Amino acid sequence: MTITGLIHVNINCSDFDRSLAFYELLGFSKAIDVPPTNTPEVAAAVGMPPYRVKGALLALPTPTGVFMLDLLEWQEPNDLSPPYPHLYHLGIARIALATDDLDGDMARLEKHGVVFLSEPAAVTIDDRPTVRFVCFRDPDGTVLELVEQVS
Repeated sequence: MTITGLIHVNINCSDFDRSLAFYELLGFSKAIDVPPTNTPEVAAAVGMPPYRVKGALLALPTPTGVFMLDLLEWQEPNDLSPPYPHLYHLGIARIALATDDLDGDMARLEKHGVVFLSEPAAVTIDDRPTVRFVCFRDPDGTVLELVEQVS
């Protein structure tokens, strides 16, 4: 194999503008608008009929480069079913984002109405905490996680 990195993660949403504002709150910024339609070959390459979409690639600067998120509101066809009822389903379950101020980020998100699945939890390895984390949902129910390294 010659895989050299991660290009992007795709999140589908029901309202692009609402979700864009949410992800901007997390620190992402719009990098590239996605064309509203594409060629039949591009549609076939992702297993879809010809489509209409509203979306953008969003960028989040990281210490090692940029993490890209492909945020899409499918207009035709579309399916407004929620993403999943729980985290123990098959497939991608959540996206974890690093933070160096978990408590501050939680307070900021709470001011914007974000509800967390629980209080922060600590992962302990060899009897010492290594990270603290907390999970929450985006406006359509996709689970995200904030993770802070513990010194």
